[in-house]
Amino acid sequence: MLRACLFRTAIAVAALGLISSAHAQFGGSASATTQVHDPSALVPPPGARVAIVEFEDQECPRCAAVNPKLKAAAAQYGIPWVRHDFPLKMHAWSFEAAVDARWFDQKSKKLGDEYRDAIFANQGSFYNNPELMRKFTVSFAQNHGIQLPFALDPQGKLAAEVTADFNLGNRVGIDHTPTIWIVTSHSRGRPYIEVTDVDRNLYLTIDQALADTKAAK
Repeated sequence: MLRACLFRTAIAVAALGLISSAHAQFGGSASATTQVHDPSALVPPPGARVAIVEFEDQECPRCAAVNPKLKAAAAQYGIPWVRHDFPLKMHAWSFEAAVDARWFDQKSKKLGDEYRDAIFANQGSFYNNPELMRKFTVSFAQNHGIQLPFALDPQGKLAAEVTADFNLGNRVGIDHTPTIWIVTSHSRGRPYIEVTDVDRNLYLTIDQALADTKAAK
């Protein structure tokens, strides 16, 4: 199924601009991490002590690999997982998938996140192929008893939200996906720490953040 949003999506992607390629060392670590310019987005949602904040691209293989690990960690610790869109220009359908996810969000946030998880889980079967991704989206909707409209985003509002997330990432200093932080509120330690090795450091960093925020109360 072809949809009228394709032309609008192409315009939005063209308007995104170039991504900064700057890198910096974080806290003396030997691993290159993000040089944060604007940390205003690196805070937990209201009422939360600790959260995972991620900037993701739905066509990014590394994002797909870490997605179930972040989901499991958020569930295990009972902390929020804040997902921001950062669709890279090199990817053929990541912007459109981000728009589609936000359309499903309007049905329910749970459904939108289920769509994102499904995209990541099946990414390899339609990587770099927008038409196959669109067919997958139609199938996902049908499996949930939903008929997709001809135009998901006729006024471009959802595309504008995705672009706003991308611009937020640029202000923060994002230059790669996934970019993952553990962020804290009223911490005695660092207010945000980037996790560059999910397998080795994700749970350790969350443990430390929870300990720091508990001690700061």
